[in-house]
Amino acid sequence: MGFSGPLEDRLAIRELIDRYNDGVTCLDVDEWRSTWAEDAEWELMGHRIAGRDAIVAVWQQTMSQMEFVGFQTAPGSVEITGRTATGRALATEVLKPKDGERRHVFGRYDDTYVKVGDEWFFQTRRYQVLAEYGG
Repeated sequence: MGFSGPLEDRLAIRELIDRYNDGVTCLDVDEWRSTWAEDAEWELMGHRIAGRDAIVAVWQQTMSQMEFVGFQTAPGSVEITGRTATGRALATEVLKPKDGERRHVFGRYDDTYVKVGDEWFFQTRRYQVLAEYGG
């Protein structure tokens, strides 16, 4: 994989990823919700969630248990074909649950994107943890 397709679309997907990051770190449900296609799918370590509303409900439940989340992802690849694209993003998280120890998590997203009108959205996000450290 690499980076291919129109630069304007690659920049828009990068901004989509950045909005997702900001939504997580700021615990901004509206911003985070705005990154997902209505019929999106999210797979977290083998658990599949279908539909934007269900995805947001799971995310809100998870985030309600956090005192702090520091979250950053960067694209490792984006390949655009017309109004769809595939990509990979590498994630670094610092998680501090309200009732637990701080954890550092490193993971990988395998994504598909869809362009609706003039805007890109996550169609699918498949996340896997690559490494996790406590303290």
